[in-house]
Amino acid sequence: MIIAFDEVRNNKIKSVILISFFIILIGFFGAVLGLYYGSIYFGLIFSIIAGIIYTLLVFNAGSNMILSMSGAKPVTKQEYPHLYHTVEGLAVAAGLPKPKCYIIEDSALNAFATGKDPKHASITVTTGLLSKLKRQELEGVIGHEMSHIKNYDIRFMMLVTVLIGVVTFMSDFLLRSFLWGGHGRRRDSGSIGIILILIGIVLAILSPLIGYMIRAAISRKREFAADASGAVLTRYPPGLADALEKISGDPDPLVDKANKATAHLFISTPIYSQPTLRFMKE
Repeated sequence: MIIAFDEVRNNKIKSVILISFFIILIGFFGAVLGLYYGSIYFGLIFSIIAGIIYTLLVFNAGSNMILSMSGAKPVTKQEYPHLYHTVEGLAVAAGLPKPKCYIIEDSALNAFATGKDPKHASITVTTGLLSKLKRQELEGVIGHEMSHIKNYDIRFMMLVTVLIGVVTFMSDFLLRSFLWGGHGRRRDSGSIGIILILIGIVLAILSPLIGYMIRAAISRKREFAADASGAVLTRYPPGLADALEKISGDPDPLVDKANKATAHLFISTPIYSQPTLRFMKE
């Protein structure tokens, strides 16, 4: 299997940068809120501590949050032996620990992988994918997702998914904190209040765009690398090609429990009216 050493290193660096940016952003908003309520230092210190705690929580439990949001359920070998054996065989071929298997009860043809590293990874597929793909086609999709695990794409995408939700929460919190007011605010905080309201409105408007921009960061190169690695892993490139053709022609591509935060994880965009493969839409 092709091991994209550069991609692994780049994904690790990007994950550190993303976490650092998140903590700085939290500190900034904490300082502004602290200034508004009378103590910039308290707001700054409290927000940074909260940001660090939240980052640690996301890093260790982010994949479980994603699986829960997506409505994914763990399955056993007895329930879905074909899926279990496919994942197990390709994990052995890739030299990885076997990822956990999850199922989403949905007729759409879709799949994704998540986790903080190859030792704590999972692969999720829809029941529609299992029922409509042939064996070699399923192997192609699983091989593609296994490559994301191998290259540490899953860590970066996991962090992106959860932190997109934080941007939305922050915009809502800023708006509510001002619209409902609060006790102990500074008398000269009118201008700061206007700034906070404007920031909250801007974030509320831009949250969907931020999600789209971050999804675009899941680059064409990374998807092509996963395609190439998956093809080498399965030793049958037409399997993935045929699977992608079926996925792109799915008449009902929407995954009911998918949302804007998790959409970029799926092999095919699950929230639009027309199916769009990630590497094709970029």
